Amino acid sequence: MTPCSSYCRRLHEELRMAKTDDCVHILQGLLVFGNVVIGMCGIALTAECIYFVSNPHDLYPLLKATENSDIYAAAWIGIFVGLALFALSILGIIGVIKASRTLLLVYIILMLITFAFEMASCITAATHQDSLTPELFLKQMLERYQKSEPANNSDNEITKTWDELMLQNHCCGVLGPSDWQNYTSVFRRTHSDADYPWPRMCCVLDAQGFPVSLDGCKLGVPGYYNSNGCYDAISGPVSTHAWGVAWFGFAILCWTVST
Repeated sequence: MTPCSSYCRRLHEELRMAKTDDCVHILQGLLVFGNVVIGMCGIALTAECIYFVSNPHDLYPLLKATENSDIYAAAWIGIFVGLALFALSILGIIGVIKASRTLLLVYIILMLITFAFEMASCITAATHQDSLTPELFLKQMLERYQKSEPANNSDNEITKTWDELMLQNHCCGVLGPSDWQNYTSVFRRTHSDADYPWPRMCCVLDAQGFPVSLDGCKLGVPGYYNSNGCYDAISGPVSTHAWGVAWFGFAILCWTVST
């Protein structure tokens, strides 16, 4: 073998090794970038779920009373998953940089466990938000609004929540004021139809919190009572946050799998 051919062979091997090292570095860079995105998504998911469980719309008592508050359970799982994703993204970055097989094996195992939890959170949020029907809230309102049991804090809390909901959203009942007249309710048993066709919170109130026209409200004169139901004010925020938890979590899962 001539010196020239030997030199060319060594040069070819060095170039091949350099090319392989470049590919490894590119792959490491992509994995680090993927884990950075996962960590950021984990923080965002945690923030979204914390906002949801903080009860910004004061609807938790109503959901709890329907015995269908699993959406909040899904949000709590989302908080755990978000924090886990952030921690695992750091572990993954360290494992990639150090090229540690042990760290990467631990990363993969823990990520699979986190993946399972997030799947549970997505499924729970997506399925249970569809069960929050108008009939569910109507039954609860008719049975527990102004229920005269002072010792029952749950009923008192529901009454307070409904009062605030109707006051803030300028609505009445679940589907409308007719809910109080078409169905038997605790409120109807304790209030005459002539004096209280619906709760005072259904009336249009002035700045001092008094009905603009009590007689007009009782008679159902347009402009003196709120004719819209409150179901949209309940289902809107709940559905929005539920789909946010479900679909954002699902998007993170897809990104994690692709990474």
